Amino acid sequence: MIRQENCKIVSNRQIADNIFELVLAGELSSEMKQAGQFVHVKVADGLDPLLRRPISIASINDGSFTIIYRRQGKGTSLLAEKSTGMTVDVLGPLGNGFPVDEAEPGQTAVLVGGGVGVPPMYELAKQLARKGVNVVSIIGFQSFESVFYEKELSEFGEVFVATVDGSYGRTGFVTDILEGLEVQADIVFACGPTPMLRSIENGQYAQKTYLSLEERMGCGIGACFACVCHTKDDPKGLPYKKVCSDGPVFQAGEVVI
Repeated sequence: MIRQENCKIVSNRQIADNIFELVLAGELSSEMKQAGQFVHVKVADGLDPLLRRPISIASINDGSFTIIYRRQGKGTSLLAEKSTGMTVDVLGPLGNGFPVDEAEPGQTAVLVGGGVGVPPMYELAKQLARKGVNVVSIIGFQSFESVFYEKELSEFGEVFVATVDGSYGRTGFVTDILEGLEVQADIVFACGPTPMLRSIENGQYAQKTYLSLEERMGCGIGACFACVCHTKDDPKGLPYKKVCSDGPVFQAGEVVI
């Protein structure tokens, strides 16, 4: 059930270059079940900025949850200034997350995250490992200063890191690592920039692939039509899907990315 709540800040700390980890306490956490869902955060008390910010859920805990965001514009800069004990107006949980049931115990799931597409992979890895699925994580960043959650993901399986400038891990992109994996993926879950998702979809690295799309959103509940995308079987016609309510997770080939 979707709820709106003023959640109390447990902590709000910088964990990488312009990357912040925000832990919020509230009854809202009891409604969170699916890895890959997101919340819509009101970053200021007034009307500026007017729109909420969609931020994926990184971890679901008993009585609290964690979100991770990049300090980039005015809204997220205001959010970064908030401190422990303050409250944040949160709407959620929103969207449809990753289908954990599609991975069977004993199978190998490869989780691919790029930049701020990494956070939902943590809760997903936790749920898959709990089910007995072998988890391999591949995470990509621009540079060493941008790397986060490598240690956290390593709790659930092997982790590979790629940086574009080669300052840490393997030089290049997550797809470079994905192509050279020694293990065969039974299922791939991915979240990150559109070019990364498009490359993974075209690569067909597993029989099942699920992609979490990043889109600008207005309402977050499917009412404003700001985040629509066309279906793959009719890319220029009328059929469409809403990323916020039909997604953000889609099976590869379901929508045009």
